[in-house]
Amino acid sequence: MAGYHAIMTLRRLEKEVNDLGFMFANSKNGWGNDISDRVALKPKDADAVPVYARDAEIFCGTLEELQVWVRGVQWAREYDTMLRLSTAEKRERKEQDERNRQLANLLKSEIA
Repeated sequence: MAGYHAIMTLRRLEKEVNDLGFMFANSKNGWGNDISDRVALKPKDADAVPVYARDAEIFCGTLEELQVWVRGVQWAREYDTMLRLSTAEKRERKEQDERNRQLANLLKSEIA
C-alpha cells in the first residue's frame, strides 16, 4: 500500500512527465533484473516529441530514477534558456518543423 505522500509524489511526477511530452508505460525491454518496480516513458501522442517514434522507450527505471531524470531534463531546458540558446517558442517551432518534414516524407512516399 502507498501512503498519501507517495500518491502525491506520483501525481506530481506524472504531471511533469506529461508536460515534457511523455506518458508512463510498461517497459517492453525489461531492463534490469526486477522489472516489476520499473516504469518506462514513451511519447504521449503523435504530436509530442516528434523526433521519437511513437513506441520508443525514452526512459526505463524506477520512480526514484525517473525523478532524477526529469529534474535533469528540466535543468537542461532552464540552462539553455538562461544561455539564450533556446526558448519554449523555439522548441515548439523546431518540433513543428519536424512534424512538417515527416508529413512531407509521408506524402512523397504515398505519391511514389
